Amino acid sequence: MFRFFKPPNIKFLRYKYFAFALSGLIIIIGMLNITLGKGLKFGIDFTGGTFIRVKFSQPISTDEIRARLAPKGLGGSIIQEIEKGQREYQIRTAGLIKKGEKPEEIEAHEVIGNMVIEALREAKDTQLIEKGLKDLNTIDHKELVSLLAAFPEEAEAAANRIIEWRDEKGIIDNFDSLKEAGLKEEIIASLKEKTFLGSLSILSRETVGPQAGKELRKKAVLATVWALIGMLIYIALRFKIAYGVAGVLTLAHDVLVTLSIYSFTNREINLPIIAALLTLVGYSINDTIVIFDRIRENLRVMRKLPLEELMNVSINQTLSRTILTAGTTILAVLFLFLFGGKVINDFAFTLLIGLVIGTYSSVYQSCPIVLYWQKLFAPKKALRR
Repeated sequence: MFRFFKPPNIKFLRYKYFAFALSGLIIIIGMLNITLGKGLKFGIDFTGGTFIRVKFSQPISTDEIRARLAPKGLGGSIIQEIEKGQREYQIRTAGLIKKGEKPEEIEAHEVIGNMVIEALREAKDTQLIEKGLKDLNTIDHKELVSLLAAFPEEAEAAANRIIEWRDEKGIIDNFDSLKEAGLKEEIIASLKEKTFLGSLSILSRETVGPQAGKELRKKAVLATVWALIGMLIYIALRFKIAYGVAGVLTLAHDVLVTLSIYSFTNREINLPIIAALLTLVGYSINDTIVIFDRIRENLRVMRKLPLEELMNVSINQTLSRTILTAGTTILAVLFLFLFGGKVINDFAFTLLIGLVIGTYSSVYQSCPIVLYWQKLFAPKKALRR
C-alpha cells in the first residue's frame, strides 16, 4: 500500500473521552435546537407546497414581494433572493395549507401557486390580461403556438425559439430583442398586437402535495434505517458483532452530528440532503472497515499487545491512506461547495461537513466503542481469535 509518510506513533485513543464528550455535546445541543428551537427546516419535498422561481423586469426587494403577497394571506411564504442584483427570487408556500383542508391537496397547492403569481403581477399587467392580451413572459408553449396560428408553417419553430430565448434571458424586456432570437419582423409585429411583456417571468414551478411529502419523509427515514441495518449485518458477518455494533453506532453518530450542525445553518432538508446523508453513510463505513481490517490483521501478529495499544498502532498504520483518501475527497467537495452554484450548494455543504465528521469518527468513535464493548460484554481475549 502506498504511504504518504511513515506510520507515526500517535496515541489517538488517549483522547477518546474528550472525543466522546465533544460529540455528545454537539448532538445534545443539536437535538435541543431541532426539538425545542427552530429545528430543521423541511423543504416542499417533505412538507408539501409550491416552489416558484421568478425573475422581475425591475429591481424589487423581499419586503416589497411580501407586501404584495400579504393581502392574499400569503405573507408567510418563504422568500429568498437567489443572487444579489439579478432580480431573481425563490418563493415557497410550504405549510400554508392546514391539516384537514383535504380532499384536493395538490389542487389546493396549485391554486395557491396561481395566487402567488397573481399577487406578484403589477396592476397594469392585470389590466392588460383583462383586455384579452397574453403575457409573453408567462405564456406556455401550447398557447404561444395558438397565437401564431396565422403562420402555420412557422408557428411551432417560432414558439420554441421564443421559449428558449425567454429561458436563456430569464425575462423578455422588449420585443426588439426577439430579432436576436431569429424571429421574423411580421411574427414580432403579430406578437405586439396580441401579447404584452409582463413585469415578471416564471423560471420554474413545482408542486408537492402534503400526502406525498409525508410519504417521502417516511421513505427517507426507512432508507437511512435500512442502510444502517445492512451495515450492521455486513460488518458482523465479516468481523464480529462488536465491530458491527461499533460501525452502526459510528454511522448513527455521523448522521446525528451532521444534522445537528446543519440545523444551525437555516438550510432546508430536501431529497438531495437525504442523498448526501446516505452517501456519507457509505463513505464513513469504508474508512472504518479499513481500520477494522488492519486491527484484525494485527491481532494475529501482536497477540501480547494490549488492545488499546494495538488499535493505536492500526490507526497509525492506516493514517496515510486516511489522509490521502479523505483529503482529496474533501478538497473536491470543497470546490463543489464554493463554485458549484446555488442548486447543489446545500448538498455540497452536507457532504463537506459529513466527510470531516466521518473521518474523525472512524478514529475516535468506532475504535473506542469496540474497546468498551470488550471491557463490558466480551470475555477476555474474545476479540483475539
